[in-house]
Amino acid sequence: MNVANSEGYTTADGRKIGGVLMEMKNITLRFGGVKAITDISFDIREGEIRAIIGPNGAGKSSMLNVISGFYVPQEGEVWFKGYKRGPMKPYQVARLGIARTFQNIALFDGMSVLDNIMTGRLTMMKSGLLSQALWWGGAQREETEHREKVEKIIDFLEIQPIRKTPVGRLPYGLKKRVELARALAAEPKLLLLDEPMAGMNVEEKEDMSRFILDVNDEFGTTIALIEHDMGVVMDLSDRVVVMDYGKKIGDGTPDEVRNNQDVIDAYLGVAHD
Repeated sequence: MNVANSEGYTTADGRKIGGVLMEMKNITLRFGGVKAITDISFDIREGEIRAIIGPNGAGKSSMLNVISGFYVPQEGEVWFKGYKRGPMKPYQVARLGIARTFQNIALFDGMSVLDNIMTGRLTMMKSGLLSQALWWGGAQREETEHREKVEKIIDFLEIQPIRKTPVGRLPYGLKKRVELARALAAEPKLLLLDEPMAGMNVEEKEDMSRFILDVNDEFGTTIALIEHDMGVVMDLSDRVVVMDYGKKIGDGTPDEVRNNQDVIDAYLGVAHD
């Protein structure tokens, strides 16, 4: 099997970014006769925060769904950890080390914060359904270990006071934080964030930005995110890929993208659906 190799780079603030973790090679995705993505290539490197931006309808969410394995492109290749990835089921993608949050919050409103975050550990649980139901022997020890890891995430994201609160009672900003906690519970190598700041006020955005940076710094988690707030993107990201009408029009550091005339024209134009 062919292995893709690539050197890392050093950021402006001296952080060391590793080699290629995921590579999208000439990705084309069609729905019927409509192309959502056209011949796009880019990579995501170990330890970086990689943003995917573009006007409405640019194909960003479709690309994130290709990265997460939810969509399979008609053309092109997806490489992860140096190996070509074929079609996979969601649980297989999770076991590979890819977790995500969603633009529209996908939590269980009737369950507590703790129980919602525990669902992020499901793919790691080895005991059978009967032993889990009886909470006996190995199942009891296993759940205790998983719960300890979840409690550390709860402490890390500063949501201890709401750990037993049903998610349906929480304000929007806290729900977003719980969804981030559930994704982190899966211990991902690559964390995908679909508009993590959407619908938030200024204070909530500041909190989420801080947590994203802390996740990247303290856990060493590679992050790829879609975000419309350009201030957030430019502050958080190491590199940015820009899409418009399903095509790549820019790729580079925030400063390089900010000064790219094609990117300027796309954002000065009228947003399209």
